Amino acid sequence: MYNIRYIKYIELLFATTLIGTIFIKGFSALPTQAVQLRDGKVYFVQPPRLVKVITTYNRVRVSGVRYYFTISLPENAGEPLQKVTINQYQGLENIDFRLKKTISFVGTPSRRGKKIPLQDVTRDKKSRTVSITFDPPVYPGTTITIGLKPYYNPMHGGIYLFGVTGFPVGEKSHGQFMGFGRLHFYGYDRGYFFWR
Repeated sequence: MYNIRYIKYIELLFATTLIGTIFIKGFSALPTQAVQLRDGKVYFVQPPRLVKVITTYNRVRVSGVRYYFTISLPENAGEPLQKVTINQYQGLENIDFRLKKTISFVGTPSRRGKKIPLQDVTRDKKSRTVSITFDPPVYPGTTITIGLKPYYNPMHGGIYLFGVTGFPVGEKSHGQFMGFGRLHFYGYDRGYFFWR
């Protein structure tokens, strides 16, 4: 027969392992908290990432197109995504957008999910920045796409760069840069159609 000491040892080992597993799983399931500084500014723990930027048509002077900005908000972001700003950083012309035609949805342009309601879409012409505010905010662990609709593609070809910044929820949220999106527009001798 088994030694009583040995059985007690196995029971203790099993109980310790079980408690440790519950503690670790319970601990890892807790949501990551955002970073908040003494001045009240809120930061993402892990900022969102700009995944891809595409246009439905890259020929100059074409209307009826969209520019899609796909963003991934990681599980450990710590806070929902409240606002995104898209700044035209480079390009020969200022591209003007039909702000009321801005769309947002879960997923990518080729795999669209449900629509995300927008609280506000504004533009600062001087800084060439469009601000998109979500209502409700986008929760961590979500990939979303914003679709901006220009009046038309630029008249001149070349590379246009857009800097994308994400803001967490909060009155004093700090924007964290996600990266640059690059669109290349071509003259009538070149140009490709993707999808609308």
